[in-house]
Amino acid sequence: MAVRPFASFIATAFILASGWLVAPLPLKADPPSIPYKITCTTGMVADIVRQVVGDKAAVQNIIGEAVDPHLYIATRSDIAELLRADVIFYNGLMLEGKMSDTFIKVARKKAVYAVTESIDRSLLLEPPEFAGHYDPHLWMDVSLWQQCTKAVAQSLSEFDPPNADYYQANYEAYASRLDELHVYARKAISGVPEDRRVLITAHDAFNYFARAYGLEVRGVQGISTESEAGIEDVNRLINLMVDRKVGAVFVETSVSQKNVESLIEGAAARGHAVRIGGSLFSDAMGKAGTYEGSYVGMIDHNVTTIARALGGNTPQRGMQGKLSTSE
Repeated sequence: MAVRPFASFIATAFILASGWLVAPLPLKADPPSIPYKITCTTGMVADIVRQVVGDKAAVQNIIGEAVDPHLYIATRSDIAELLRADVIFYNGLMLEGKMSDTFIKVARKKAVYAVTESIDRSLLLEPPEFAGHYDPHLWMDVSLWQQCTKAVAQSLSEFDPPNADYYQANYEAYASRLDELHVYARKAISGVPEDRRVLITAHDAFNYFARAYGLEVRGVQGISTESEAGIEDVNRLINLMVDRKVGAVFVETSVSQKNVESLIEGAAARGHAVRIGGSLFSDAMGKAGTYEGSYVGMIDHNVTTIARALGGNTPQRGMQGKLSTSE
């Protein structure tokens, strides 16, 4: 689906608000000069774009590690970077909800793509508390993020047709790595005793992860970190932890851990000891330049940390022995 630069403002705004693809074709019909410039929102999006585009473009993201995209507001320098870019990729599905106005303006002049655009809506989760919107955390299911990677290849092929075969070949090579990661995640979580497969985190970023790999998941906050955890929500989770004898809960690198600490204190007051099982990457990856700063490393870390904390026997260094022992 492509929206031309002369398309109406209202149509563009509607599509962006829905979280689906906005791709006005460049005003210049000639193929872009190589290397061209791509700007992305999150690190997860930037990583799959880099895997596909290879050496044909320079890729950067404006939302860094440990930064919450739900709450992120584009700065002047961010807008300048977006305007300098030849192509823009974002997650969509309202993950970057506070940047919607920025995308609307930039989409009049640039090729702007949502990587979640091509996902069959029947595969998307629509939690009742999220006001009719889809859960945007698709990267937590490796098989869905692989589909998003394929959409990146298709979008780049549309933008730069002479290099379409190159983008497709890069996608196929990376897809095999994602297949391996998906299999590893299933095997690791299946090694957790069934009665311990309860994942409690700071906010509801792990619903796709739970569906894909066989866990029950509960978040203190809702899908968006803008939502506040009420006393009833906290007490309900404390009751669950005590009743189910949950031994570990998890904090997230991009979300305050105060609510999780409240759970631990509440369980302790009822005579049940709970520990922090580890820090998970939810809405942002690890530090740039590290293994955990890649999408594969991010998921490897999460899978390994969760499985080990809940009673599995997954290797401490993860799928490929690359995980940092300090994470």
